[in-house]
Amino acid sequence: MFHNLNVFQTAMALAKHSGLRQALSAQNIANADTPGYRALDIPDFEATLRESAPHQRATRNRHLNGLRSDHLPEPTLRRSSVDPNGNSVSIEGEMVTAVAASRGHGRALSIYRSSLNILRTSLGR
Repeated sequence: MFHNLNVFQTAMALAKHSGLRQALSAQNIANADTPGYRALDIPDFEATLRESAPHQRATRNRHLNGLRSDHLPEPTLRRSSVDPNGNSVSIEGEMVTAVAASRGHGRALSIYRSSLNILRTSLGR
């Protein structure tokens, strides 16, 4: 009955995605002054989820459906303006990305915690 709970898989995938996005943002900030460095990024979690689970059917536009695997997307070069030294890192943009990643991680933990509390309540504990 409780062996395949997609809400926990989805929360874990969101946490991993947010962690990778935070790590890439930190790497980009660390290389902000490196000539020729190109900023890296990954697609939003929603786009990643849609690509990894195309066989599932959504009943609503915002329905996420869960995941079948923990496949994280490969980092790609961010297409943005380039400084004269060839660097494409924007500190302001990276700060926004870092905050979004932090919020995603917090959201994943909240979903996990709430789902665990619902499960415990349903078991009478």
